Amino acid sequence: MVDPVHGLSFPPGFRLRDIALDGVTLHVRTGGQGPAVLLLHGYGETGDMWAPMAAELAHTHSLIIPDLRGMGLSSRPEAGYDKKTQGQDMAHLLDTLGVGTVKLVTHDIGNMVGYAFAAQNRDRVTRFAILDAPLPGVGPWDEIIRSSALWHFSFRGPDAERLVAGRERIYLDRFWNEFSADPRRFAEASREHYAALYAQPGAMHAGFNQFAAFEQDARDNKAFVAQGPLTMPVLAVGGQMSFAGMMAVVMRACASDVREAVIADAGHWLMEEQPEATIAAVSAFLQAP
Repeated sequence: MVDPVHGLSFPPGFRLRDIALDGVTLHVRTGGQGPAVLLLHGYGETGDMWAPMAAELAHTHSLIIPDLRGMGLSSRPEAGYDKKTQGQDMAHLLDTLGVGTVKLVTHDIGNMVGYAFAAQNRDRVTRFAILDAPLPGVGPWDEIIRSSALWHFSFRGPDAERLVAGRERIYLDRFWNEFSADPRRFAEASREHYAALYAQPGAMHAGFNQFAAFEQDARDNKAFVAQGPLTMPVLAVGGQMSFAGMMAVVMRACASDVREAVIADAGHWLMEEQPEATIAAVSAFLQAP
């Protein structure tokens, strides 16, 4: 299957559909066979980022790949961008699909949604691979957000939206360039594809709302941590030139069984910069006994 607006091919038999939930409609890709895996994307991308990993995992797993609330081809409600609510989106999606337990693979904002889903549904997640982004309020969060590179966490509001209107590609290039070990590895075709999706009416507003929710996310996550650590096996994956081993530090603050992987010669965009190494690490973890 080829997404009609993107050059990346998903394996044969994958299905695209829009699934209506409570207050949001999620654009979802499903396919493969075997135990279920839920893959969650981050900011600056959509579920399309997982196409190369889907080609590997579909042989052994059933894959569920949504666009998060407000992103990609999912609907853009005004509210619900706190990650606790989006974690509930994932539970409702699985219920609608008739899926009980899943393995979880996440990146960037998807990490935050994935953690909130796992913390609220601890018996539904059997393994959790989390890729290169911190969790609000967890572990060294207060130290991490002091970085000047993360100014975009506070860049939002009507005037920010006016600044980027018609310039979405410029704004997003900043992420793809500055958070890569080598910006040339984030392909031009992918940049054009994602920029067009984020230029849709209301898309940047919804995207900024993901960041606006971080203070509430931090409060919610501290409450989740107080309930006890996640106990399923966790693989904390960082890019060598990005969060690297800090991912394991973050996850050891909220999970009891954490393994560490650092992807060499990569920044934040692991699936674009080092897809083979990233897929190999995640695939081995998901298939481990």
